Parts: sequence; structure tokens; C-alpha cells
Amino acid sequence: MQCSRLYDKILLAYQRGGAIMAKCEICGKLPRKGIQLSHSHKKSKRTWAPNIRRVKADLNGRTKRINVCTSCLRSGKVKRAK
Repeated sequence: MQCSRLYDKILLAYQRGGAIMAKCEICGKLPRKGIQLSHSHKKSKRTWAPNIRRVKADLNGRTKRINVCTSCLRSGKVKRAK
């Protein structure tokens, strides 16, 4: 994704009332819901949250704080600001 399109996408999310805290603003990763199954097969509902970090990123020549999952950080999809 190009930086200018990415910046427009993030700006649009903030204009619509802010971003969801547990959402990656690059890949859109959200918390997943499922069932935890014990050894005795007792079932309980639970959620798996993505590992989200709030980082300063360089977007289209500007520094912006965004919520990014660690897999996007490691893969190099986000250029961190100095």
C-alpha cells in the first residue's frame, strides 16, 4: 500500500469518530472470538486479541501516531519515525 493511500485511509478513520483501540490500522486485524475447551471438555467463551502497539509512523512525509500490530511492524509494512 502506498503511503499517500495509507495516510488517507487513516485520516478517514479518525474523521469517522476515531479508530478502534484493538484494531491494526494497516491490516485491519481485530480481536477474534471463540471457545476455550478444557481437558474435561468444559466450554467457555473467550477472545484472542491482536498484539497492538501505538507507534509513531512516517506517513507521506508526516509523523503520525497509529495503532499497528506487531506482525505488520516486523514485516516492514510500517516505516517508524525517528
